[in-house]
Amino acid sequence: MRSNTILIKSFNFALHIIRLSRKLQQQKEFVISNQLLRAGTSIGAQVEEAQAGQSRRDFVAKIAIASKEARESRYWLRLLEKSDIVDVDVSEELRDVEELIRILTAIVKTAGRPQ
Repeated sequence: MRSNTILIKSFNFALHIIRLSRKLQQQKEFVISNQLLRAGTSIGAQVEEAQAGQSRRDFVAKIAIASKEARESRYWLRLLEKSDIVDVDVSEELRDVEELIRILTAIVKTAGRPQ
């Protein structure tokens, strides 16, 4: 069940990031937009790929990468929030990414334990 939750949440986050990226590009912000788009959509891609992990270790490695991408996404969102270079509200995306980070961290800790 946890896998389904993270799959759904990471996919929905990617959709929000795609829409946000478009808004940023309309405001002529391309650098952060591209970085955020890459990191924010990578989370779900890594989670999806982890579902077909060849081993428990491979699964944990993919989820750990997703966690790193979530943290990078949080960084770009915080820059947008604090820099005032564009007129967008990223509070919902920040809440969502914090939740993703908590879930991914819990999965890594649980799945990474010796059996």
